[in-house]
Amino acid sequence: MTGIRPITKVLIANRGEIAVRIMRTCQELGIRTVAVYSDADATSLHVRMADEAYHIGPAPSAESYLLAETILQVAKASGADAVHPGYGFLSENHVFAEACAEAGIAFIGPTPAAIRAMGDKTAARALMEKAGVPMAPGTIDAISDPEEAVGKAEDIGFPVLIKAAAGGGGKGMRIVRSIEDFSAALNTASSEAKSAFGDGRVFIEKYIEEPRHIEFQIMADTHGNIVHLFERECSIQRRHQKVVEEAPSCVLTPSVRQAMGEAAIRAARSCDYVGAGTVEFLLDKDMQFYFMEMNTRLQVEHPVTEYITGLDLVEQQIRVAEGHPLSYGQEDIRIHGHAIECRIYAEDPSSGFMPGPGTLLAHDPPSGPGVRVDSGVEEGSEISLYYDPMISKLTTWAATREQAIARMIRALDEYGVSGVPTTIGFCRFVMTHESFASGLFSTHFVDDHFSADRIDSLNETLKEDLAIAAALYADLHKHASSIGSAPVAPSKGYSAWRLNRQQGEG
Repeated sequence: MTGIRPITKVLIANRGEIAVRIMRTCQELGIRTVAVYSDADATSLHVRMADEAYHIGPAPSAESYLLAETILQVAKASGADAVHPGYGFLSENHVFAEACAEAGIAFIGPTPAAIRAMGDKTAARALMEKAGVPMAPGTIDAISDPEEAVGKAEDIGFPVLIKAAAGGGGKGMRIVRSIEDFSAALNTASSEAKSAFGDGRVFIEKYIEEPRHIEFQIMADTHGNIVHLFERECSIQRRHQKVVEEAPSCVLTPSVRQAMGEAAIRAARSCDYVGAGTVEFLLDKDMQFYFMEMNTRLQVEHPVTEYITGLDLVEQQIRVAEGHPLSYGQEDIRIHGHAIECRIYAEDPSSGFMPGPGTLLAHDPPSGPGVRVDSGVEEGSEISLYYDPMISKLTTWAATREQAIARMIRALDEYGVSGVPTTIGFCRFVMTHESFASGLFSTHFVDDHFSADRIDSLNETLKEDLAIAAALYADLHKHASSIGSAPVAPSKGYSAWRLNRQQGEG
């Protein structure tokens, strides 16, 4: 086929679970892989899995994984003909994408122009307005004059949301419910945006009460074909960041799903999008949806989409980067069953989800039918304070949502971790909560329903259980020594939620 440029060696400009996940697809496709690593990751799983690995600097990401020039030098030296950025780090850096193109190295992602357009939230809003994609009332352009900003906020009507123009992830974002609080919130949001993104510009939009966060996965080729791979429900969040996702959403009707999917395709077409991307929407209680942003990369939660569509999204990214047209149309894609993903972080839910770096003394992930674990760590690995404290992504699939939830509860109960705090208990709390089971929840689930004392109570029960287990073990060992045999020691890796699963606590 003309215009096809086969990829033979990929440098993964990332670390951890996403680097491992990309390598696995490359291995299946017969593509060689190149890893890069910092001082902190010298013995990491992604380094050992790669065909080649190159040291790029000290542990801080600003001195290693964010060094675009260094990574590009490694790509050239290793003979890589493509770079996959994963998510985070340089994945949405249009300058890096341009540098790859100038070096004759394929960037497995969208064009620099699309990254630039969608990375600037005000520019993206202007494109969406032109494309006819629904948006919440608000300012199209960034706003800096305090008096003008107050006037705009009054026109929109409180509550309003002040958002950073150049970033996301909850940084530079403030909810304002009254005019008295507006000026201080504007200054704080702008200052935070400047610190996080080097750009203090902000814009204002109407705050949607009790919203759901629903996103559509997009796949587009270089031949003008764009399809959506249905939606993911991402409303269970802490600190404006997702922790539980599922596909499909349990609240979308066929007509709303179709309308949102078509809007997502229009959004992608507005910037001549290529590759995998995600169009994110807020859905209000009246089933009206509004464009929020577009992420120009592979999403953390992509496994749930892979489960319900049967497509390997990394493989699709590579094929598009090679120049292949999509081998399917919108009418060929169907939803098969239901998938749920829980992000297992080294965080303490009872202390505001504070990160808990440390050594994984035990890591015993679950398995069995319909269970997938994406991880870049193993027993003995260090959860570093320099990076995102993710241990793994635990995903389950079943024919129905109820069965997928039951399977997730079983998998969480099987998951054994020690050495660091985890979100396993919180995830089990979500799965067993009536609001989640019924589908009646919003992005405020944590504020509305989560109680840290549930986790504290569970931890106390764990201590009691371990003390009892230790006492029983000592007794058994004393008895066994008299008959010449020894008992098996109780595992130290099991989580509190596994030990207490019969009690129904989460």
